[in-house]
Amino acid sequence: MVTDIYVNLPVKNLTKTKTFFSALGFTFNKQFTDEYAACMIMGEHFYAMLLTEKFFKTFTKRMIADASDVTEVINALSVGSRKAVDELAHKAVAAGGNIHRKPDDHGWMYSQSIEDLDGHLWEFFWMDPKKMEKPDVPHTA
Repeated sequence: MVTDIYVNLPVKNLTKTKTFFSALGFTFNKQFTDEYAACMIMGEHFYAMLLTEKFFKTFTKRMIADASDVTEVINALSVGSRKAVDELAHKAVAAGGNIHRKPDDHGWMYSQSIEDLDGHLWEFFWMDPKKMEKPDVPHTA
């Protein structure tokens, strides 16, 4: 069974990226943070490794996606309330990020999607599964 998750993301400017996520309330593990990488603590056993593009390239032979052009992943983070969703989205915009799309409100689930400084997508969401309505039709691609 998995004990921790480390999401590795390439960033253009590590200092600006750390400032951006600090403005959202995230902290960093100094043991795994230097001029090439920053270990952002997102929860117990859940981290994002923000790696300079040059350092990120040492882990793969593939091209690095330009997240401002293509979507490589949407990082969905569950928070404790609708208010927390809105607060995080507001902080992200104030720190230089962008709203990716309008808020999504299903009553039992609420989310906002933002782009960080490098175009990576982050979705903050709150949900109450007890109030979830059963869909009439299955989701299809």
